[in-house]
Amino acid sequence: MIHKTPSTKAGYTRVTFELPSCVWADRIYVTGTFNNWNETEHSLQQSRDGVWRVSIELPAGKQYEFRYLVDGRWQTDYHADGYTENAYGSQNSVLDLSLPKVVPMEERLSSKVPDGHTHRAPYLPVPLEEMAPARGDKTPPEMPRLRPRVAAA
Repeated sequence: MIHKTPSTKAGYTRVTFELPSCVWADRIYVTGTFNNWNETEHSLQQSRDGVWRVSIELPAGKQYEFRYLVDGRWQTDYHADGYTENAYGSQNSVLDLSLPKVVPMEERLSSKVPDGHTHRAPYLPVPLEEMAPARGDKTPPEMPRLRPRVAAA
């Protein structure tokens, strides 16, 4: 999972890369175009809750390709903003920092329904009774009557 938050540095975004605690590994690194694919620069550390994390401040407004190096094996993060084919026959994850992060309250749409908005009922399938062929004057069998439960004495 990837978390993007505004950085204290102007024009940067703080990106936190996370892998779940179920990943069994001795060493995990994140590498990509943001560090010229340096395989040891950004090491994920396992916290007390078992989750692997590293936070990096990256220039905003760009797209970056990255992959994880888990005990020497390359892994793609399919929960990233996207992925793309690489020259080695596998895929790189894409981190897009050009997407808007947070919309200020005054720019958000109100929750009011605009005037003139017509409500449409959701699509519902045709009931089975209407699809079944006519049976003449036959009625469906009655449901068996159940005896009420009596408490044991």
